Amino acid sequence: MSNNDVFCSAADGLPALSEAVAAASSAHPIRIEGGGTKSFYGRPVEGTPVSTREHRGITSYDPVELIVSVRAGTPIAELEDALADQGQMLPFEPPHFGSAATVGGTIASGLSGPRRPWAGSVRDFVLGLRVLDHQGREQRFGGEVMKNVAGYDLSRLMVGAQGTLGLITEVTLKVLPKATASASLRLEMSQQDALQRLAEWGRKPLPLSAAAWHAGALHVRLEGGESSVKATASMIGGDTLEPGFWSELKELSLPFFTASDAPLWRISLPTNSAMLTLDGVAPDTLLLDWGGNQRWLKGAVDAHELRAVVQRAGGHASCFTPGAAEPFTPLSPVVAKYHEQVKRQLDPDAIFNPRRLYPDW
Repeated sequence: MSNNDVFCSAADGLPALSEAVAAASSAHPIRIEGGGTKSFYGRPVEGTPVSTREHRGITSYDPVELIVSVRAGTPIAELEDALADQGQMLPFEPPHFGSAATVGGTIASGLSGPRRPWAGSVRDFVLGLRVLDHQGREQRFGGEVMKNVAGYDLSRLMVGAQGTLGLITEVTLKVLPKATASASLRLEMSQQDALQRLAEWGRKPLPLSAAAWHAGALHVRLEGGESSVKATASMIGGDTLEPGFWSELKELSLPFFTASDAPLWRISLPTNSAMLTLDGVAPDTLLLDWGGNQRWLKGAVDAHELRAVVQRAGGHASCFTPGAAEPFTPLSPVVAKYHEQVKRQLDPDAIFNPRRLYPDW
């Protein structure tokens, strides 16, 4: 154990969690709850509520090795504050959607912020997980080094599974130092020009860490060494952008997201995808994030038509509006078969968050 380890152990609610899972059955499944800030994401779950909030605290943190282990019920803001004290951060920039957001919910949802294309996703920084299986036993997957992977990497399989494969109790994450310099810029241009410019920049070693287009302007964030950021900012030009823009984008609190109650769609596309042709969709109902890889659409559209267009472009679309009949793109029969096999192996009695992802889970 390193002398640089930092411990902040708090409440251990593992016995109560294990007992609740062991008592569950196909007739009495459980609904896993953290802070509830991402409960809108997916289908509503009927089951006995089991809260992770009492199982919290940082169990191990080694700033030199850039590794932290933290219990699932820990508020994500608490973890980020502890990392910031050491000049470090969660590279995938997770959205909170509320002050009660927990580490477990962050991992289970698998959502990443504006830095994702340049730094990596949630899954890329998960070194290991502790999970309660269907019998209430705590299982450990992965380890504390990136190379500790053999066979199926079940720790990363849990990322984005929405708690349907097991109850996450603890996670070990790789963290990174914060950049020494940062600059945010706004450049007026069309969506087409923005996509072309981003494709050109992608072939150069520029210190980009965020890029979003909306309402006739490309917004970019530069992070890295002071000389690199300064030189790139001078080359790119544009107007100074308040850095708070990126937090509002991450938390979906920009006026684009809050101005109306129209359905919100998240479209994921391959790198350097062209503009999408969607009938009846005006430019101001679109916001491009992740350099164009993630596109938000705000408005009433036909779900089947939208998903058909997106799938032809090699992507998929999810509805972020609560109550959506089909929040996630239906799986193809072949892919669904493998998903169902994994579900049966890890949750044979279907006790974990039933129907959260798909109606027959």
